[in-house]
Amino acid sequence: MRPGGETRTESVRAGVAEVPEEAAVIVVHDAARPLVSEEVILRVIAALGEGFDGAVPGLPLADTVKRVRDGVVVETVPRDELVTVQTPQAFVAPVLRAALAGGEGSDCASIVEANGGRIRVVDGDDKLLKVTTRADLERVAAWLVSDTSSS
Repeated sequence: MRPGGETRTESVRAGVAEVPEEAAVIVVHDAARPLVSEEVILRVIAALGEGFDGAVPGLPLADTVKRVRDGVVVETVPRDELVTVQTPQAFVAPVLRAALAGGEGSDCASIVEANGGRIRVVDGDDKLLKVTTRADLERVAAWLVSDTSSS
């Protein structure tokens, strides 16, 4: 197994290099989102069967979004056209490999999009929280305790 890279994209490239060439689908998931469900994985994979090059889980935005430059609002973006995107993200393997050959991006879907790929958004999951702060970790831990006590 190869180590990760200096950037997210380099880490994904290293991981994809370990996937056998005959694989039809590659699913990329961030370890920072520990509560991934089988349902979300199945939704992103199913979207590939609809003719899309990739699929991502997404959630609608609850808050108003403003584009800001130098501390000044320059635009209020219509939130009905926006989603927050999560992982896991699924791709047709050759499409992802080709996109990763020369692209960089904040997520794999953006790299595939930049290479002409079509990405489907499927229903995300509120519990796919990206753990980046102590508060996030505490929230995930509370969900885990709640899930085990209700079973």
